[in-house]
Amino acid sequence: MPTATLNTTQCEECALPVSDDALVPTIEGDRLCDACAAELSMCEQCGTHTRATSHTVSDEYLCSRCLSGWTRCDRCDLYTREITAIVEGPDVCESCSHDYERCGDCGARARYTETVEGGDEVCTYCRNENYHYCEDCYTLIPYDNRCCEDCDDGTGHDSVHNYSYRPQPLFHGEGPLFLGMELELITPHTQFGDAVDLAVGQLGDLGYLKEDASISPCGFELVTHPMSWEYARTRFPWQLLNKLRLLGCRTDTTVGIHVHVSRAGFSSPAHIYRWLKFVYRNESQVTTLARRRSRDWAEFSPEARSRAGEYAKGSKHGWGRYQAINVYPEHTFELRVFASSLYPRQVKAALAFAAASVEYTRALSAAQVARRRGWEWSAFTAWLRSRPDFADLLTELEVLRCAC
Repeated sequence: MPTATLNTTQCEECALPVSDDALVPTIEGDRLCDACAAELSMCEQCGTHTRATSHTVSDEYLCSRCLSGWTRCDRCDLYTREITAIVEGPDVCESCSHDYERCGDCGARARYTETVEGGDEVCTYCRNENYHYCEDCYTLIPYDNRCCEDCDDGTGHDSVHNYSYRPQPLFHGEGPLFLGMELELITPHTQFGDAVDLAVGQLGDLGYLKEDASISPCGFELVTHPMSWEYARTRFPWQLLNKLRLLGCRTDTTVGIHVHVSRAGFSSPAHIYRWLKFVYRNESQVTTLARRRSRDWAEFSPEARSRAGEYAKGSKHGWGRYQAINVYPEHTFELRVFASSLYPRQVKAALAFAAASVEYTRALSAAQVARRRGWEWSAFTAWLRSRPDFADLLTELEVLRCAC
C-alpha cells in the first residue's frame, strides 16, 4: 500500500519545516511559524500579525490595512481619521488643532494670527483680505473704515455711523424673503451735512447712514433695514434719490449697490444652489443689468462658481468677500454686482432682480431645466413678463436690451 505523505511547508522567515495549517499569516502576505510570528507586532483592531504597526490618536497600534483612509498628523505623527488644515501651517489631528488660534472671521485654525480692533484674532488670509492699519495708529481695522474708534476725532456728522455699526434689524413687510440695500454715494463737501440731514429725515426707521472709506473724496453709505420686495417697491422714499442728485450728490464706477438677500428666504439648500447657479451661469446678462463688471469688488470667479454646492450647504470658506455673491455673512447672501445709482428705476431694478431671481429659482425643476432651458436668461425674462410686481426690472432690461 502507498504510504501517506505529510503536507509540510516552510516558515518564510527561518525556513523551518511547518505543516501548512500551522503557518501564521501576516498583513504583508508572509506565512510564518509560531516562533517567528511571536516576534512580530499584532494589530490591535483586526488581531493580525504584522511587521509594523502605527500609533493612532486613540492610542492604538494598527496595521496598514486597518489604517486605510487614515492620515498622519504633521505635528504629533499620530494617525487620525479627521484632519484639520491649518492656515499657513501643517495638516493636524483634532487634538493638535487646539494649539492653534481660531480666526475670528473665517473660523479656520491658523498658524499666525493678528489682533484687530475689538480684540479678535484673524488669520493672515483674512487680515490681508479685510483689514488695513488705521490712518493714525497701528490698529488693524476693516478696509471700509478710515480710522479706529480711538482715533476718530468726531468731526463727522452725528447721524453718520462708523462702518462697523450694526443695529438690531427692523423688518419691514412680509417674508420669508427680505432684502437689505447698501447704496454708496458721493457728496460735495459743501453739501455733505445737507445730504445727510435729507437722507436721515426721509428714511426714518427704514434705514441709517454709515461711513465707508472706499467712498472718495466725501460721501456715505445709505443702508436699509430688511424689506420685502413689495414693501421696498411701494414704501421706500424713492424721491429721496432724485433730491440727493439735485443737491449735487453723484455716483461713479468706484461706488456700488450691495443687496443682502436673507438666507431664511430660501426654501432649502437645493434652492440656494439653483439661485447661485442661475446668477453665475448668466454672468453676461447680470453684469449688463448691473451696469458694471468689477474684478476688484464683485468678481465672477470660476473658483467661487465651482463651489456653489458647498455654499448651498453652509460653507463660507472660499475666495474672499469681493465676489459677485459674498457668502460670508451669517444671515444673508450679499449680491455685490450693481453699480451705484441715484436714478430710482436703476436702483429698483437691482432690488427687483435680487427678489425675482430667488422667486424664479424657488420652484425651478429638473424638467424645466432639461426641457425648457430653465437656466437660460430668456426663460427668466419670459417668467418676468407674467408678473407685474417686477415691471421695473423688466423695463430696465428692455432699456438695456437684455430682456430676451
